[in-house]
Amino acid sequence: MKILQLHNRYQIVGGEEGVVQSEQQLLKDHGHGVRLLEVSNDDLVGAKAKAVAAVSAVYSYGSRSLVTEEIKAFQPDLVHVHNFFPLLSPSVYDACRTAGIPVVQTLHNYRLACPKAMFFRNNQICEACLDQKSLLPSVKYGCYRGSKAQSAVVAAMLTLHRQRNTWNGRVDAYIALTAFQKAKLIQAGIDGDRIHVKPNFVYPPSLEKVEVSNNPYFLFVGRLATEKGVETLIDAYRQDASLWPLKVVGDGPLNEQLRSASAALGDRVQFLGRQDKAAVLRLMQGAYALVFPSIWYEGFPLTIAEAFACGLPVVVPKLGSMAEIVNPGVTGLHYQPGDVGDLAARLRWLMGHGEMRSKYSGAAREQFETRYTPGANYGELMAIYQKVYHGAIS
Repeated sequence: MKILQLHNRYQIVGGEEGVVQSEQQLLKDHGHGVRLLEVSNDDLVGAKAKAVAAVSAVYSYGSRSLVTEEIKAFQPDLVHVHNFFPLLSPSVYDACRTAGIPVVQTLHNYRLACPKAMFFRNNQICEACLDQKSLLPSVKYGCYRGSKAQSAVVAAMLTLHRQRNTWNGRVDAYIALTAFQKAKLIQAGIDGDRIHVKPNFVYPPSLEKVEVSNNPYFLFVGRLATEKGVETLIDAYRQDASLWPLKVVGDGPLNEQLRSASAALGDRVQFLGRQDKAAVLRLMQGAYALVFPSIWYEGFPLTIAEAFACGLPVVVPKLGSMAEIVNPGVTGLHYQPGDVGDLAARLRWLMGHGEMRSKYSGAAREQFETRYTPGANYGELMAIYQKVYHGAIS
């Protein structure tokens, strides 16, 4: 099978780009012809370029022509869209429809239901636009990049394509990363029969024999931004002096603020900055648990899959996709979202229950081997491709 992948890369590279690359490699490893057509938001330099992009985000005839030519040159059996926003636009679906090529779309976020793509505003969950009645709240609050004008563009794009029935009429199948995400998109009007749940995957790391009990520590890995909830984690350390040391891996807009807020904690909180993948995996293999305190719904964080691959239990809030991925009392623990005291209590409990922690570790690794390996994921992906290719989804 020949697959044409379409992807609009963001300026801030994240897990989505890693998923696209890994999936491309996975398909190639199984003998498929794969071509990636990728555009980048790095090209949006200057007011004129951004103004043109704003218009194109609603419907780009240029991108439609680009995809049409790519289809003629590559002759794919199927087109897999990872992200069309903003430069490619939903016009790419029309190019595929005209050429008679079936389309699969991975939903890496909640863009089809929320202009900000996160259901998140003013540092808390927001579903004001989920009822399908109007996207005006997103314009009122300037949800997209803090701009009412830019939010109006995204709202216009979503409204137009709801009216054109683009989402249910021009996409043969969607891939949601969790059942939670699927449920939210059904609420937003996407046909549930078209949505298949398939998680992300990671390649298994080379595991080292690491003793975690000699110098136990908890680990945070992620962007230092408000939505990642790292402030809640630091507050837990400020509240409870008994917690084992915390190693913080990552960078972001809250870097200096968090370092300043943690200054009085001394070596109990260590900021390690950005680390390469090998270093992160070594830290995971030596950690007592990963703390993933995000305060938005999330899609499917690769960090959690990587932790499971290392046999590392994960502590998450009982929220969104995270609560689905981490089975409490099996592969980790849940705490009440935003509750600093409850988070500290869960970490203290883990510290006092080493035997249970070991059981969680084994279950986490088993969960990885069952659901999140390349082999397992390939079977799920091809089942979706085959249904679409053979017309099982109309």
